[in-house]
Amino acid sequence: MAASRSDAPVVIAVAITGSVPRKKDNPAVPVTVTEQIESTQQAFEAGATLCHIHVRNDDESPSSDPDKFAAVQEGLRKHCPGMIVQFSTGGRGRDPAARGLSLKHRPDMASLSTGSVNFPTIVYENAASLVTDLASQMKAYGVRPEIEIFDLSHLHGAKRLVEAGLIDAQPHVQFVLGVQNAMPAEEHLLDILLTETRRILPEATWTAAGIGRNQAVVMEWALARGADAVRTGLEDNIRVTKDRLASSNAELVGLAAEAVARHGRRVATPAEARAALRLA
Repeated sequence: MAASRSDAPVVIAVAITGSVPRKKDNPAVPVTVTEQIESTQQAFEAGATLCHIHVRNDDESPSSDPDKFAAVQEGLRKHCPGMIVQFSTGGRGRDPAARGLSLKHRPDMASLSTGSVNFPTIVYENAASLVTDLASQMKAYGVRPEIEIFDLSHLHGAKRLVEAGLIDAQPHVQFVLGVQNAMPAEEHLLDILLTETRRILPEATWTAAGIGRNQAVVMEWALARGADAVRTGLEDNIRVTKDRLASSNAELVGLAAEAVARHGRRVATPAEARAALRLA
């Protein structure tokens, strides 16, 4: 894994809304297509250059509606020129057979989990056959995957996809730390994951996501280790402090930009973000 130069720009990824209905917990969480476009535009203007997208039904439950994904993408390409659009193929509340339906709209990227893991109240199932199917669709549509790493074994799942020719040897991986019942947010675990990634996927780019109160500290750990990107947003964390809710995705992006500066680096432009993650 080629370490980022100390002066290399950092991609800020914003996960604007998750698949868990949380608007009742924080009214700033965008749910409708219009809300998502407006919230992302604000985050883009604050420095985010990658947007991770889920969509919701009218009752806020997770949706697989490809037309909604397409509508958000259309709005972002109009109002956030050059921003990397990344669709979620995650499985909470979605029929496995429907998780790849939006890929036909050819976003720049899509998330790809390479194994199953325990979540707070469910098992997040990613059967080997489903992983292969989603990777095959991404390859067919020219969509670059972001490999979601919830467990050390998931790195080896990614390596098997490389060996099968379904993804290239320069994947972008994201380590997810702090999900209840999954991998805890502990600094030494990030080092273990990085060591193994450098051993088996030496050309990978990487980022790390901290869930809930872990968001800020995981970002600091990642920046201290030369991460290519950091992730923030209301999908993962709805608070700025224990006692104060985040006012918007843009506020969280602003805090991420401040963290980037503290580490002597600068926020990537859209063109730099695309180059860093090997996108056209």
